[in-house]
Amino acid sequence: MSVLHAWRLSVGTFTAIPVTPPPAVTPHLSGVAIALAPLAVMPLAVMVAAILWAGRELGLAPIAVAAVAVGALALGSRAFHLDGLSDTADGLTSSYDATRALEVVKLGNAGPAGAAALAIVVTAQVGALSALVTASWGPLAAGVLVCVSRATAVLGCMRGVRGARKDGLGVTYTETIAPAVAIAIWVVIALGLCAGYAALGEPWWRGLATTGAALLVIAWILRRAISRFGGVVGDVFGATVEISLAVLLLSAT
Repeated sequence: MSVLHAWRLSVGTFTAIPVTPPPAVTPHLSGVAIALAPLAVMPLAVMVAAILWAGRELGLAPIAVAAVAVGALALGSRAFHLDGLSDTADGLTSSYDATRALEVVKLGNAGPAGAAALAIVVTAQVGALSALVTASWGPLAAGVLVCVSRATAVLGCMRGVRGARKDGLGVTYTETIAPAVAIAIWVVIALGLCAGYAALGEPWWRGLATTGAALLVIAWILRRAISRFGGVVGDVFGATVEISLAVLLLSAT
């Protein structure tokens, strides 16, 4: 039953799909929920793949189809991660100390940096998806990478990556993942991407390059957040999801 509770918590956190919340949320349950995130978003991944496939088969403009897919993905997650991206960008670019910078993050109002981050990241996602629409394997690859991008959360929730404050959604998940578990998840992802590229007749090492690019960006964001805020918050998790998705999709092109 604990796995079922963790599954419901993961689906409720990472998607807009209505589920019954678990009776209680413990650190162990939160950790399992984060580890299940790539699987919990599979309905959204299937939706993105279906939109790209249908758009291609109907002969629609690739960039418009890609924009619809990104919009549908945002709706499917209540634009939760995009909000985190905007707030994180505003907080990281503010010239305040850690306490006041966290207040900027908590406000939730999109400032110039937040708006710019949204425009750049969403444009990168749309542009990359528009290129994948025309590839025979593109829709499937896009769906897989949507799932992979949600695995970034395990890195922000590893033990040793401290939280910046004692309230907010991030507290539920901070330091709930053992480093060995996070490493194992990303090793499996790297091997899976390598196998996927090889199956498509592409160089297998592209899987390593794609994984490495995503990990480097995530590591930089987490390091910057810890330096600026004194730790991570829930919005930072959302930022890593959106930015890593852009990097993964761009790598696939």
